[in-house]
Amino acid sequence: MSQVADAVRAETRRIPPLENGDTLDAREFLRRYESMPAVRKAELIEGIVRMPSPVRLDQHAVPDSIIQTWLGTYAAGNPGTQSATNSTVIFDEDDVPQPDALLRLTDGGGSQAGGDGFLRGAPELIVEISASSVSMDTHAKLRMYRRNGVGEYLVWRVLDDALDWWLLEDGDYVRNEPDADGFLKSRIFPGLKLRPAALLARDAAAVLAGLAVGIDTDRGTARN
Repeated sequence: MSQVADAVRAETRRIPPLENGDTLDAREFLRRYESMPAVRKAELIEGIVRMPSPVRLDQHAVPDSIIQTWLGTYAAGNPGTQSATNSTVIFDEDDVPQPDALLRLTDGGGSQAGGDGFLRGAPELIVEISASSVSMDTHAKLRMYRRNGVGEYLVWRVLDDALDWWLLEDGDYVRNEPDADGFLKSRIFPGLKLRPAALLARDAAAVLAGLAVGIDTDRGTARN
């Protein structure tokens, strides 16, 4: 048994560690990432390894919890949809992000769960909580998600106290604008709505109350 364990340790030592800024393809990125179980988040964006800063409570953890609750509540009440947190998504050889949150169609959508447990293809909605990563999230990641056909992309710019929700139209992103009642609505997921002021105030109860109104008034089947 000790010989087997020694062989496994020797093989692990031969795998170079991930380093922020490495230029890799998807296969090598995943090989190195899987050999480093202590690393909780790493991404391949346009062929470059990105390893985020440590997570701060007010700048990321609390906002992330509100977003996860919002999407998870929607998915729980809408069969055929699935929300996920911090899930690695394989797009192609250059792009393997790990978005903070996503919402996808499980039947006929743009993404599929592979036999290896990784999601492949474009989820319909991706959310990033952006503090120190704002430049990456609104430039390189925006290009990546647009290029790979993510239908809706939401960025909460925590330090700017601002929210951007983009919709894919004819291969480009356009801004989602609030309706007359001040709500932002998804075009893909009926009833998924958000009042930006409530989210920016980190008022989870108001966010969920707005979602309940949206589900009651716009209930239907999520669509591509």
